[in-house]
Amino acid sequence: MRMQRLKRFFGVVPAIVSIAVVLVGGCRKIETTHKASGQETNVPPAEVRIGYFGNLTHAQAVLGVSSGEFGEAIKPSVLTAKVFNAGPSLIEALLAGEIDVGYVGPGPVLNAHLRGRGKDVRVISAAAANGVLIVARKDSGIEKLEDLKGKRVATPQHGNTQDIAARHYLTHVLGQEDAANVVPIANPEQLKMMEDGQIDAAWAPEPWGSRLVAQAGAHVVAEEKDIWPAKVFVLTLVITTPRFLENHPDVVRKMLEVHHHWTVRLQREPEKYAPRLEEALFALSGKKLPPGVLESSIQTVRFLDDPLPDTIKTMGDWAYDLKLAPHPPDLTGLIDTSILKRIETQKSAP
Repeated sequence: MRMQRLKRFFGVVPAIVSIAVVLVGGCRKIETTHKASGQETNVPPAEVRIGYFGNLTHAQAVLGVSSGEFGEAIKPSVLTAKVFNAGPSLIEALLAGEIDVGYVGPGPVLNAHLRGRGKDVRVISAAAANGVLIVARKDSGIEKLEDLKGKRVATPQHGNTQDIAARHYLTHVLGQEDAANVVPIANPEQLKMMEDGQIDAAWAPEPWGSRLVAQAGAHVVAEEKDIWPAKVFVLTLVITTPRFLENHPDVVRKMLEVHHHWTVRLQREPEKYAPRLEEALFALSGKKLPPGVLESSIQTVRFLDDPLPDTIKTMGDWAYDLKLAPHPPDLTGLIDTSILKRIETQKSAP
């Protein structure tokens, strides 16, 4: 009797094992299919960290954070914001895993792309074009771009987008032997240095350029767009890492929806939103802009979502010429605006 029970038991075991194998295999198949479909496999992150500058040219980020729209869009994730002075430091934070999404100029982005061999950064949108003034201190003797030769020219940070443009113009257009007269100085610190005569000019994004005009008595020599053949160049890009884009496409979509909404608002009625932007910038810097500065400087900026790849490549050429980039520019794999294009299509549909 006992022997018969054992035979029945051991006869059942293979069947149970076979069923278990089928079930496990089926689950793995479902999981593989789910991943292959491109759907998000991770739960929403507890925290989403965004980095940007307290500049007019980062208006979508400034307003998206200050209005609470980014934070509301990504719930239940919590938004954390960090403000940077210039691009290289923001890129370092992105690569170190300290931020997830950033607003930054194309120069540092392309350099990171080349150094990482296309594995470290993705451009998911643009934010702004133009919006850079070249201003000179009164009594500096600078009246036109050619007069910058040999003068002390301030830029926000070594290797940032304005720094690359200034160094390339001085050396490759004006024919200086080197760019030793280009002095990297944080935007908020340039005012006092210009008032004290320590710098002659500044290659400055808005509203910092207009602030130097209003408070330091500087005058506008040119807008940077004047040195571009088509009078337009991308200034601010929206970036993330390939890993964050792959793991959290839904979060990226929600943030880009807010970003695109602000782009459209600023395109249509920049004057309407200038007071809100000025208030938000004051909250970030603790420094009030002189009356009329923001209203004036916002006219020099083109708000857009198009990354203008040709102008990114040109900046890459400049960085390589200056030995600030390890290779000639190669944009392969850098730009992924697929989510943005779906948003734009949906918004434009009747």
